[in-house]
Amino acid sequence: MSTIAAISTAPGIGGIGIVRMSGEQAFTILSKIFKSKNELNIDPIKGYTIKYGHIVDENETIDEVLVSFFKAPNSYTTENLCEISSHGGTYVVKKILETCLKNGAILAEPGEFTKRAFLNGRIDLSQAEAVIDIINAKTQKEAKTSINQLEGFLSKQINEIRELLMSIMVDIEVSIDYPEYDIEEVSNKKAYQILQEVRNKLESLSQSFDSGKIIKEGIKVALIGKPNAGKSSLLNAILKEERAIVTDVEGTTRDTIEESVSVEGIPIHIIDTAGIRNTDNKIEKIGIEKSRKMADEADLVIAIFDASKELDGEDEEILDLLKNKKSIVVLNKIDLPERKITIETIKEKTGKEEIVEISAKEYLGIEKIYNEIAKMFELNEINLDNSAIITNIRHKEIILNAIKETKKAQEVISQNMPIDIIGIYIKDIMEALGKITGESVSDEIIKEIFSKFCLGK
Repeated sequence: MSTIAAISTAPGIGGIGIVRMSGEQAFTILSKIFKSKNELNIDPIKGYTIKYGHIVDENETIDEVLVSFFKAPNSYTTENLCEISSHGGTYVVKKILETCLKNGAILAEPGEFTKRAFLNGRIDLSQAEAVIDIINAKTQKEAKTSINQLEGFLSKQINEIRELLMSIMVDIEVSIDYPEYDIEEVSNKKAYQILQEVRNKLESLSQSFDSGKIIKEGIKVALIGKPNAGKSSLLNAILKEERAIVTDVEGTTRDTIEESVSVEGIPIHIIDTAGIRNTDNKIEKIGIEKSRKMADEADLVIAIFDASKELDGEDEEILDLLKNKKSIVVLNKIDLPERKITIETIKEKTGKEEIVEISAKEYLGIEKIYNEIAKMFELNEINLDNSAIITNIRHKEIILNAIKETKKAQEVISQNMPIDIIGIYIKDIMEALGKITGESVSDEIIKEIFSKFCLGK
Protein backbone atom coordinates (compact mmCIF):
# COMPACT_ATOMS: atom_id res chain seq x y z
CA MET A 1 0.00 0.00 0.00
CA SER A 2 1.07 3.57 -0.61
CA THR A 3 2.27 5.87 2.16
CA ILE A 4 -0.47 8.18 3.37
CA ALA A 5 -0.36 11.48 5.25
CA ALA A 6 -2.93 13.77 6.83
CA ILE A 7 -3.41 16.41 9.50
CA SER A 8 -4.67 14.69 12.66
CA THR A 9 -5.52 17.76 14.75
CA ALA A 10 -8.60 19.94 14.39
CA PRO A 11 -8.27 22.96 12.06
CA GLY A 12 -7.54 26.33 13.59
CA ILE A 13 -5.05 27.86 16.00
CA GLY A 14 -3.84 25.66 18.85
CA GLY A 15 -0.88 24.77 21.01
CA ILE A 16 0.27 21.99 18.69
CA GLY A 17 -0.60 20.58 15.30
CA ILE A 18 0.04 16.97 14.28
CA VAL A 19 0.69 15.55 10.83
CA ARG A 20 0.54 11.76 10.70
CA MET A 21 2.20 9.61 8.05
CA SER A 22 1.90 5.82 7.62
CA GLY A 23 3.21 3.31 5.13
CA GLU A 24 6.29 1.44 3.98
CA GLN A 25 8.01 4.64 2.81
CA ALA A 26 7.01 6.77 5.82
CA PHE A 27 10.51 6.93 7.32
CA THR A 28 12.17 7.35 3.91
CA ILE A 29 9.99 10.38 3.19
CA LEU A 30 10.57 11.68 6.71
CA SER A 31 14.37 11.45 6.27
CA LYS A 32 14.09 13.89 3.33
CA ILE A 33 12.29 16.57 5.31
CA PHE A 34 13.31 16.08 8.97
CA LYS A 35 16.63 17.44 10.18
CA SER A 36 17.52 16.45 13.72
CA LYS A 37 19.47 18.85 15.94
CA ASN A 38 22.17 16.20 16.12
CA GLU A 39 22.55 14.60 12.70
CA LEU A 40 21.41 10.98 12.88
CA ASN A 41 20.26 8.10 10.77
CA ILE A 42 16.56 7.36 11.16
CA ASP A 43 16.93 3.62 10.50
CA PRO A 44 18.43 2.67 13.91
CA ILE A 45 15.85 4.67 15.85
CA LYS A 46 13.69 2.42 18.01
CA GLY A 47 9.92 2.52 17.92
CA TYR A 48 8.04 4.46 20.61
CA THR A 49 10.70 7.18 20.66
CA ILE A 50 10.58 10.93 20.05
CA LYS A 51 13.23 13.05 18.34
CA TYR A 52 13.63 16.83 18.24
CA GLY A 53 14.50 18.72 15.07
CA HIS A 54 13.15 20.81 12.19
CA ILE A 55 10.99 20.16 9.14
CA VAL A 56 12.60 21.71 6.09
CA ASP A 57 11.54 22.20 2.50
CA GLU A 58 14.43 22.77 0.08
CA ASN A 59 16.68 23.91 2.94
CA GLU A 60 14.07 26.35 4.22
CA THR A 61 12.97 25.69 7.80
CA ILE A 62 9.20 25.36 8.18
CA ASP A 63 9.04 24.76 11.95
CA GLU A 64 10.80 23.14 14.88
CA VAL A 65 9.09 19.86 15.68
CA LEU A 66 9.01 16.68 17.72
CA VAL A 67 8.68 13.48 15.68
CA SER A 68 7.24 10.32 17.25
CA PHE A 69 8.38 7.04 15.69
CA PHE A 70 6.25 3.87 15.61
CA LYS A 71 7.82 0.96 13.78
CA ALA A 72 5.90 -1.86 12.11
CA PRO A 73 4.17 -3.94 13.29
CA ASN A 74 3.88 -2.08 16.61
CA SER A 75 1.92 0.95 15.46
CA TYR A 76 -1.69 2.07 15.12
CA THR A 77 -1.82 0.87 11.51
CA THR A 78 0.77 -1.96 11.98
CA GLU A 79 2.85 -0.08 9.35
CA ASN A 80 5.79 2.27 9.82
CA LEU A 81 4.13 5.38 11.22
CA CYS A 82 5.35 8.77 12.39
CA GLU A 83 3.63 11.77 13.91
CA ILE A 84 5.10 15.23 13.39
CA SER A 85 4.14 17.57 16.24
CA SER A 86 4.59 21.21 15.30
CA HIS A 87 3.31 24.51 16.61
CA GLY A 88 -0.42 24.81 16.03
CA GLY A 89 -1.66 27.08 13.29
CA THR A 90 -3.25 26.78 9.89
CA TYR A 91 -0.26 27.70 7.74
CA VAL A 92 2.48 25.70 9.47
CA VAL A 93 0.56 22.42 9.69
CA LYS A 94 -0.65 22.66 6.10
CA LYS A 95 2.86 23.44 4.90
CA ILE A 96 4.27 20.37 6.68
CA LEU A 97 1.56 18.20 5.09
CA GLU A 98 2.30 19.67 1.66
CA THR A 99 5.99 18.89 2.17
CA CYS A 100 5.16 15.25 2.99
CA LEU A 101 3.00 14.97 -0.14
CA LYS A 102 5.67 16.68 -2.24
CA ASN A 103 8.20 14.02 -1.20
CA GLY A 104 6.14 10.94 -2.01
CA ALA A 105 3.19 10.56 0.36
CA ILE A 106 -0.42 10.76 -0.81
CA LEU A 107 -3.29 12.43 1.04
CA ALA A 108 -5.15 9.98 3.28
CA GLU A 109 -8.86 9.43 2.84
CA PRO A 110 -11.20 9.98 5.82
CA GLY A 111 -10.55 7.25 8.39
CA GLU A 112 -7.84 5.61 6.30
CA PHE A 113 -5.42 5.16 9.23
CA THR A 114 -8.07 3.24 11.19
CA LYS A 115 -9.12 1.43 8.01
CA ARG A 116 -5.57 0.16 7.62
CA ALA A 117 -5.57 -0.97 11.25
CA PHE A 118 -8.68 -3.02 10.40
CA LEU A 119 -7.42 -4.36 7.06
CA ASN A 120 -4.08 -5.27 8.64
CA GLY A 121 -5.82 -7.25 11.40
CA ARG A 122 -4.96 -5.15 14.45
CA ILE A 123 -8.63 -4.43 15.20
CA ASP A 124 -11.93 -5.81 13.89
CA LEU A 125 -14.68 -3.76 12.28
CA SER A 126 -16.72 -3.23 15.45
CA GLN A 127 -13.59 -1.90 17.19
CA ALA A 128 -12.92 0.41 14.25
CA GLU A 129 -16.47 1.78 14.52
CA ALA A 130 -15.86 2.39 18.23
CA VAL A 131 -13.06 4.80 17.35
CA ILE A 132 -15.41 7.30 15.69
CA ASP A 133 -17.89 6.84 18.55
CA ILE A 134 -15.18 7.79 21.07
CA ILE A 135 -14.34 10.88 19.02
CA ASN A 136 -18.01 11.90 18.90
CA ALA A 137 -18.79 11.02 22.54
CA LYS A 138 -20.48 13.84 24.46
CA THR A 139 -20.77 12.25 27.90
CA GLN A 140 -18.78 9.95 30.18
CA LYS A 141 -21.12 6.98 29.66
CA GLU A 142 -21.08 7.35 25.89
CA ALA A 143 -17.27 7.41 25.96
CA LYS A 144 -17.15 4.42 28.34
CA THR A 145 -19.48 2.37 26.12
CA SER A 146 -17.32 3.12 23.08
CA ILE A 147 -14.10 2.29 24.95
CA ASN A 148 -15.60 -1.06 26.00
CA GLN A 149 -16.34 -1.80 22.35
CA LEU A 150 -12.85 -0.69 21.31
CA GLU A 151 -11.39 -3.05 23.91
CA GLY A 152 -13.30 -5.91 22.32
CA PHE A 153 -16.26 -6.48 24.66
CA LEU A 154 -18.70 -6.82 21.74
CA SER A 155 -16.24 -8.76 19.59
CA LYS A 156 -15.75 -11.27 22.41
CA GLN A 157 -19.49 -11.93 22.72
CA ILE A 158 -19.96 -12.23 18.96
CA ASN A 159 -17.04 -14.66 18.72
CA GLU A 160 -18.43 -16.76 21.61
CA ILE A 161 -21.73 -17.06 19.70
CA ARG A 162 -19.92 -17.97 16.51
CA GLU A 163 -18.00 -20.70 18.37
CA LEU A 164 -21.30 -22.19 19.58
CA LEU A 165 -22.58 -22.20 16.01
CA MET A 166 -19.35 -23.76 14.80
CA SER A 167 -19.81 -26.61 17.28
CA ILE A 168 -23.16 -27.36 15.60
CA MET A 169 -21.51 -27.29 12.18
CA VAL A 170 -18.92 -29.83 13.38
CA ASP A 171 -21.72 -32.22 14.46
CA ILE A 172 -23.51 -31.71 11.16
CA GLU A 173 -20.34 -32.51 9.20
CA VAL A 174 -19.79 -35.67 11.30
CA SER A 175 -23.39 -36.74 10.72
CA ILE A 176 -23.06 -36.25 6.97
CA ASP A 177 -19.65 -37.91 6.68
CA TYR A 178 -20.54 -40.93 8.87
CA PRO A 179 -24.24 -41.66 8.27
CA GLU A 180 -23.77 -45.29 9.33
CA TYR A 181 -23.50 -44.24 12.98
CA ASP A 182 -27.05 -42.83 12.96
CA ILE A 183 -26.27 -39.89 15.26
CA GLU A 184 -28.59 -37.40 13.52
CA GLU A 185 -31.26 -37.51 16.22
CA VAL A 186 -28.68 -36.79 18.94
CA SER A 187 -27.15 -34.02 16.82
CA ASN A 188 -30.58 -32.44 16.23
CA LYS A 189 -31.36 -32.36 19.94
CA LYS A 190 -27.97 -30.89 20.78
CA ALA A 191 -28.25 -28.36 17.94
CA TYR A 192 -31.64 -27.15 19.19
CA GLN A 193 -30.26 -26.60 22.71
CA ILE A 194 -27.22 -24.72 21.42
CA LEU A 195 -29.40 -22.60 19.13
CA GLN A 196 -31.54 -21.66 22.12
CA GLU A 197 -28.40 -20.55 23.93
CA VAL A 198 -27.36 -18.56 20.86
CA ARG A 199 -30.81 -17.01 20.64
CA ASN A 200 -30.73 -15.99 24.31
CA LYS A 201 -27.36 -14.32 23.89
CA LEU A 202 -28.47 -12.51 20.73
CA GLU A 203 -31.70 -11.31 22.33
CA SER A 204 -29.76 -10.02 25.32
CA LEU A 205 -27.53 -8.01 22.97
CA SER A 206 -30.57 -6.76 21.07
CA GLN A 207 -32.28 -5.61 24.26
CA SER A 208 -29.16 -3.68 25.27
CA PHE A 209 -29.84 -1.35 22.32
CA ASP A 210 -32.55 0.43 24.33
CA SER A 211 -29.89 1.51 26.82
CA GLY A 212 -27.35 2.02 24.05
CA LYS A 213 -29.65 4.35 22.13
CA ILE A 214 -30.16 6.47 25.25
CA ILE A 215 -26.40 6.56 25.93
CA LYS A 216 -25.55 7.57 22.37
CA GLU A 217 -28.47 9.78 21.33
CA GLY A 218 -29.67 10.94 24.73
CA ILE A 219 -33.21 11.78 25.76
CA LYS A 220 -35.24 14.38 23.90
CA VAL A 221 -37.28 16.41 26.40
CA ALA A 222 -39.97 18.93 25.44
CA LEU A 223 -40.97 21.62 27.95
CA ILE A 224 -44.61 22.55 27.43
CA GLY A 225 -47.09 24.73 29.28
CA LYS A 226 -49.10 27.92 29.10
CA PRO A 227 -47.35 31.27 28.58
CA ASN A 228 -45.62 32.45 31.77
CA ALA A 229 -45.92 29.05 33.45
CA GLY A 230 -42.12 29.11 33.80
CA LYS A 231 -40.79 27.02 30.91
CA SER A 232 -38.00 29.43 30.02
CA SER A 233 -37.17 30.00 33.69
CA LEU A 234 -36.88 26.24 34.16
CA LEU A 235 -34.58 25.97 31.12
CA ASN A 236 -32.38 28.70 32.57
CA ALA A 237 -32.38 27.00 35.97
CA ILE A 238 -31.34 23.66 34.46
CA LEU A 239 -28.58 25.28 32.38
CA LYS A 240 -27.60 27.64 35.22
CA GLU A 241 -27.43 30.51 32.75
CA GLU A 242 -29.79 33.07 31.19
CA ARG A 243 -30.29 31.18 27.92
CA ALA A 244 -33.97 32.04 27.33
CA ILE A 245 -35.58 35.48 27.63
CA VAL A 246 -37.86 35.70 30.67
CA THR A 247 -40.39 38.54 31.01
CA ASP A 248 -43.83 39.14 32.47
CA VAL A 249 -45.18 39.53 28.93
CA GLU A 250 -47.04 36.41 27.78
CA GLY A 251 -45.90 34.76 24.56
CA THR A 252 -42.24 35.84 24.77
CA THR A 253 -41.07 32.46 23.44
CA ARG A 254 -42.41 31.96 19.92
CA ASP A 255 -39.93 29.45 18.58
CA THR A 256 -38.12 26.48 20.07
CA ILE A 257 -34.84 26.81 21.98
CA GLU A 258 -32.73 23.65 22.27
CA GLU A 259 -29.91 23.00 24.76
CA SER A 260 -28.28 19.92 26.30
CA VAL A 261 -27.22 18.89 29.79
CA SER A 262 -25.94 15.63 31.28
CA VAL A 263 -27.93 13.63 33.84
CA GLU A 264 -26.26 10.49 35.25
CA GLY A 265 -23.85 10.63 32.33
CA ILE A 266 -26.69 10.68 29.75
CA PRO A 267 -27.21 13.64 27.37
CA ILE A 268 -30.58 15.29 27.93
CA HIS A 269 -31.69 17.46 25.00
CA ILE A 270 -34.13 20.06 26.37
CA ILE A 271 -36.46 21.95 24.04
CA ASP A 272 -38.18 25.08 25.35
CA THR A 273 -41.36 25.59 23.34
CA ALA A 274 -43.85 28.38 22.79
CA GLY A 275 -46.58 28.70 25.42
CA ILE A 276 -49.74 26.79 24.48
CA ARG A 277 -52.88 28.93 24.50
CA ASN A 278 -55.68 30.18 22.24
CA THR A 279 -54.47 33.16 20.23
CA ASP A 280 -55.19 35.07 17.03
CA ASN A 281 -51.56 36.04 16.51
CA LYS A 282 -50.39 34.30 13.33
CA ILE A 283 -46.72 34.06 14.39
CA GLU A 284 -47.57 32.78 17.86
CA LYS A 285 -49.91 30.17 16.31
CA ILE A 286 -46.99 28.76 14.31
CA GLY A 287 -44.92 28.51 17.49
CA ILE A 288 -47.77 26.77 19.35
CA GLU A 289 -48.17 24.26 16.53
CA LYS A 290 -44.44 23.51 16.78
CA SER A 291 -44.89 23.02 20.54
CA ARG A 292 -47.54 20.36 19.94
CA LYS A 293 -45.34 18.65 17.36
CA MET A 294 -42.33 18.65 19.70
CA ALA A 295 -44.46 17.17 22.49
CA ASP A 296 -45.55 14.40 20.14
CA GLU A 297 -41.99 13.59 18.96
CA ALA A 298 -40.16 13.89 22.29
CA ASP A 299 -39.02 10.93 24.38
CA LEU A 300 -40.24 12.78 27.46
CA VAL A 301 -42.62 15.69 28.00
CA ILE A 302 -42.26 17.99 30.99
CA ALA A 303 -45.53 19.90 31.45
CA ILE A 304 -45.17 23.02 33.60
CA PHE A 305 -48.03 24.65 35.45
CA ASP A 306 -48.22 27.85 37.46
CA ALA A 307 -49.20 26.48 40.88
CA SER A 308 -50.39 29.92 42.01
CA LYS A 309 -53.28 29.90 39.51
CA GLU A 310 -56.36 27.70 39.13
CA LEU A 311 -56.40 25.06 36.40
CA ASP A 312 -58.39 26.27 33.36
CA GLY A 313 -59.42 24.88 29.98
CA GLU A 314 -56.01 25.53 28.43
CA ASP A 315 -54.33 23.64 31.28
CA GLU A 316 -56.73 20.71 30.74
CA GLU A 317 -55.75 20.69 27.07
CA ILE A 318 -52.07 20.46 28.04
CA LEU A 319 -52.84 17.56 30.40
CA ASP A 320 -54.54 15.78 27.47
CA LEU A 321 -51.26 16.00 25.53
CA LEU A 322 -49.62 13.83 28.20
CA LYS A 323 -51.83 10.80 27.55
CA ASN A 324 -49.83 7.76 26.41
CA LYS A 325 -46.59 9.74 26.73
CA LYS A 326 -43.71 9.50 29.17
CA SER A 327 -44.19 12.70 31.09
CA ILE A 328 -43.48 14.63 34.27
CA VAL A 329 -45.82 17.27 35.65
CA VAL A 330 -44.01 20.22 37.22
CA LEU A 331 -45.84 22.60 39.56
CA ASN A 332 -43.86 25.84 39.44
CA LYS A 333 -43.78 29.01 41.59
CA ILE A 334 -44.01 27.28 44.96
CA ASP A 335 -42.12 30.29 46.32
CA LEU A 336 -45.33 32.33 46.02
CA PRO A 337 -47.54 32.37 49.14
CA GLU A 338 -50.77 31.24 47.46
CA ARG A 339 -51.11 27.67 46.12
CA LYS A 340 -54.05 26.87 43.80
CA ILE A 341 -52.73 23.62 42.28
CA THR A 342 -51.41 20.75 44.40
CA ILE A 343 -49.91 17.35 43.71
CA GLU A 344 -53.21 15.78 44.83
CA THR A 345 -55.11 17.88 42.25
CA ILE A 346 -52.98 16.57 39.38
CA LYS A 347 -53.14 12.98 40.67
CA GLU A 348 -56.94 13.12 40.75
CA LYS A 349 -57.11 14.38 37.17
CA THR A 350 -54.39 12.24 35.58
CA GLY A 351 -53.55 9.38 37.94
CA LYS A 352 -49.88 10.27 37.42
CA GLU A 353 -47.26 9.75 40.09
CA GLU A 354 -44.47 11.68 38.34
CA ILE A 355 -45.24 15.12 39.79
CA VAL A 356 -42.71 17.52 41.32
CA GLU A 357 -42.96 20.94 42.91
CA ILE A 358 -40.32 23.57 42.11
CA SER A 359 -39.49 27.23 42.04
CA ALA A 360 -37.55 27.84 38.82
CA LYS A 361 -36.93 31.43 39.91
CA GLU A 362 -35.38 30.37 43.24
CA TYR A 363 -33.71 27.20 41.83
CA LEU A 364 -35.72 25.03 44.24
CA GLY A 365 -36.57 21.40 43.42
CA ILE A 366 -34.60 21.16 40.15
CA GLU A 367 -32.83 18.02 41.40
CA LYS A 368 -36.24 16.35 41.80
CA ILE A 369 -36.73 16.61 38.04
CA TYR A 370 -33.34 14.99 37.43
CA ASN A 371 -34.28 12.19 39.83
CA GLU A 372 -37.59 11.56 38.04
CA ILE A 373 -35.85 11.40 34.65
CA ALA A 374 -33.24 8.97 36.02
CA LYS A 375 -35.96 6.77 37.55
CA MET A 376 -38.23 6.87 34.49
CA PHE A 377 -35.48 5.81 32.07
CA GLU A 378 -33.69 3.56 34.61
CA LEU A 379 -30.46 5.49 34.09
CA ASN A 380 -28.97 4.14 37.31
CA GLU A 381 -29.55 0.57 36.09
CA ILE A 382 -27.29 0.94 33.04
CA ASN A 383 -24.18 -1.06 33.94
CA LEU A 384 -21.16 -0.53 31.72
CA ASP A 385 -18.76 -2.75 33.64
CA ASN A 386 -17.60 -5.81 31.70
CA SER A 387 -20.59 -5.72 29.37
CA ALA A 388 -21.28 -4.98 25.72
CA ILE A 389 -24.05 -2.51 24.98
CA ILE A 390 -25.23 -2.10 21.40
CA THR A 391 -25.26 1.58 20.36
CA ASN A 392 -24.93 1.12 16.60
CA ILE A 393 -28.12 0.69 14.53
CA ARG A 394 -26.14 -1.36 11.97
CA HIS A 395 -25.24 -3.86 14.67
CA LYS A 396 -28.84 -3.93 15.94
CA GLU A 397 -30.25 -4.77 12.50
CA ILE A 398 -27.65 -7.53 11.97
CA ILE A 399 -28.45 -9.07 15.36
CA LEU A 400 -32.21 -8.95 14.69
CA ASN A 401 -31.62 -10.74 11.39
CA ALA A 402 -29.47 -13.35 13.15
CA ILE A 403 -32.26 -13.92 15.70
CA LYS A 404 -34.71 -14.42 12.85
CA GLU A 405 -32.44 -17.00 11.20
CA THR A 406 -31.92 -18.75 14.56
CA LYS A 407 -35.68 -19.15 14.99
CA LYS A 408 -35.93 -20.59 11.47
CA ALA A 409 -33.19 -23.10 12.26
CA GLN A 410 -35.04 -24.20 15.40
CA GLU A 411 -38.27 -24.61 13.40
CA VAL A 412 -36.44 -26.78 10.87
CA ILE A 413 -35.17 -29.02 13.68
CA SER A 414 -38.67 -29.25 15.20
CA GLN A 415 -40.00 -30.38 11.80
CA ASN A 416 -37.39 -33.18 11.69
CA MET A 417 -35.87 -31.85 8.50
CA PRO A 418 -32.52 -33.35 7.36
CA ILE A 419 -29.62 -32.04 9.42
CA ASP A 420 -27.79 -30.66 6.38
CA ILE A 421 -30.74 -28.26 5.85
CA ILE A 422 -30.09 -26.91 9.37
CA GLY A 423 -26.51 -26.25 8.33
CA ILE A 424 -27.70 -23.74 5.70
CA TYR A 425 -29.33 -21.60 8.40
CA ILE A 426 -26.30 -21.93 10.70
CA LYS A 427 -24.05 -20.61 7.94
CA ASP A 428 -26.45 -17.69 7.36
CA ILE A 429 -26.32 -16.78 11.07
CA MET A 430 -22.53 -16.94 11.14
CA GLU A 431 -22.27 -14.84 7.99
CA ALA A 432 -24.64 -12.25 9.48
CA LEU A 433 -22.59 -11.96 12.67
CA GLY A 434 -19.42 -11.74 10.59
CA LYS A 435 -20.74 -8.44 9.25
CA ILE A 436 -20.33 -6.95 12.75
CA THR A 437 -16.71 -8.01 13.22
CA GLY A 438 -15.81 -7.69 9.53
CA GLU A 439 -15.21 -11.29 8.43
CA SER A 440 -18.04 -11.26 5.89
CA VAL A 441 -18.72 -7.58 5.25
CA SER A 442 -18.82 -6.09 1.75
CA ASP A 443 -16.38 -3.48 0.44
CA GLU A 444 -19.29 -1.05 0.06
CA ILE A 445 -20.14 -1.27 3.76
CA ILE A 446 -16.48 -0.84 4.74
CA LYS A 447 -16.23 2.23 2.52
CA GLU A 448 -19.43 3.69 3.98
CA ILE A 449 -18.29 3.14 7.59
CA PHE A 450 -14.90 4.80 7.15
CA SER A 451 -16.30 7.69 5.12
CA LYS A 452 -17.85 8.93 8.39
CA PHE A 453 -14.40 9.37 9.96
CA CYS A 454 -12.45 12.59 10.01
CA LEU A 455 -9.23 13.04 8.07
CA GLY A 456 -6.14 11.95 9.97
CA LYS A 457 -7.83 9.21 12.01
